[in-house]
Amino acid sequence: MRLKNVERGESLPHRLLFFVVRVLSGHRMPDVVRTVMYRKQWFGKPMSRLTHDLMRGPSEWPTGERELFAAFVSRINQCPF
Repeated sequence: MRLKNVERGESLPHRLLFFVVRVLSGHRMPDVVRTVMYRKQWFGKPMSRLTHDLMRGPSEWPTGERELFAAFVSRINQCPF
């Protein structure tokens, strides 16, 4: 189930951005981007901070390997990343 506001854009600027991306690239905005843009203060910013900390923070694995793991899992789950 998809929320209408996530799918089409919550505000006019989001809708325009989604439209421009579709026209220029020939592809719709990825779902992960749409989700992070939805209710940015409540979900988008905290989730973006968490993701950034996980992917760029201290770890035994280099950033490149973490990116590769994320891309691999995304591919296995058939989720564009």
